Amino acid sequence: MSAWDHYHLPGTVAEALTHLVRYGGAAKVVAGGTDLLLDLEQGHRPRVAALVDVTRIPELTKISAADGWVYVGAAVTHTAIVASPLLAERATCLVESCGVIGGPQVRNVATLGGNVAHALPAGDGTLSLVALEAEAEVAGPLGREWRPVRALYGGPGQSTLAAAEIIVQFRFRGGDLTQHEASAFRRIMRPQGVALPILGLAVWVALDGPAIRAARIALGPAGPTPMRALAAEAGLAGRALDEAALEQAIEQVWSAAQLRTSAHRATAAYRREMVAVLLRRALTLAVARARTGVAVPQGLGE
Repeated sequence: MSAWDHYHLPGTVAEALTHLVRYGGAAKVVAGGTDLLLDLEQGHRPRVAALVDVTRIPELTKISAADGWVYVGAAVTHTAIVASPLLAERATCLVESCGVIGGPQVRNVATLGGNVAHALPAGDGTLSLVALEAEAEVAGPLGREWRPVRALYGGPGQSTLAAAEIIVQFRFRGGDLTQHEASAFRRIMRPQGVALPILGLAVWVALDGPAIRAARIALGPAGPTPMRALAAEAGLAGRALDEAALEQAIEQVWSAAQLRTSAHRATAAYRREMVAVLLRRALTLAVARARTGVAVPQGLGE
């Protein structure tokens, strides 16, 4: 027996919202379905009356730039993100994070909006969006509004999106290499056929001469929602990235992170060690990119 009764393929956001409202909370939005369909078929979510497939809505599948903003539609696949020259330059960490999600078949259908809507604190694409200080455009029966990506997280697997709301797109200012801004993503994973992340870390930096003018660091899983290492970010501002700055940043991330032991992934102690490894690698790489003005995504498909 199917885990749903009806399947809709709207062509506009308005049409999709009409379906969601009609079912009164008994319908779910689906795109790639790499998380939702498995949850339904394996009984991890209750049966639903309908699925509303948003992959044929044009504005959800575009990547563009305008007025200093970079826009990525919520139904853009990870494969499309990896193939985008615009994102490779302006959001290198996002390309690197989306390039290691699952395998090629998963990346061909899984979407950035689905990564966020699933609300797991270790979502690779999500961590990069948080480091880029991205916002999500959310559409509902009363209209549209921009919300910080972190505001969409209520806890592990708990999205704050209402039943009749849809993520339309994301936007961020991006890493303008000409302004000495750049980003990087690094993670360690347990390859069990689905490339489960043990720890992921995304950084964005802006330089002022040899010093870091500003930095953003996102880490997960390091708490119930994607973590911003605010103290470490503040500690890096105005400093060159030397050994003392790195050591201080590592200590500050350790102090803020809520690392736990997972029977199927890693111990808290191991994750603590990996914080130091990943932060060193990502910060050093992002600073080098910002300094040279050259950003070539690394580690894709690992």
